[in-house]
Amino acid sequence: MASAGSGMFIRVEVDEPTASDAEAAQKLAQVCPVDIFAASDGRVEIVEANVDECILCGLCLDVGPTGSVRVVKLYDNDALLAKS
Repeated sequence: MASAGSGMFIRVEVDEPTASDAEAAQKLAQVCPVDIFAASDGRVEIVEANVDECILCGLCLDVGPTGSVRVVKLYDNDALLAKS
């Protein structure tokens, strides 16, 4: 994964094609209700200070191709958040 941010409970990862896609960066920044993602110079930036604010809504999983964004639950043996 090209872009990653970790908190105490959650790790968020974005693969390189999605991380460097300006349109995907904007979409991720727009859909996240707790501002984990920011668009910076056409790239996805993960705001480390907000990672543990994740509410597991899964909206970020819908933005890019399947598997391009991963939310890892560190408190649950690194289980991945799955689309519902």
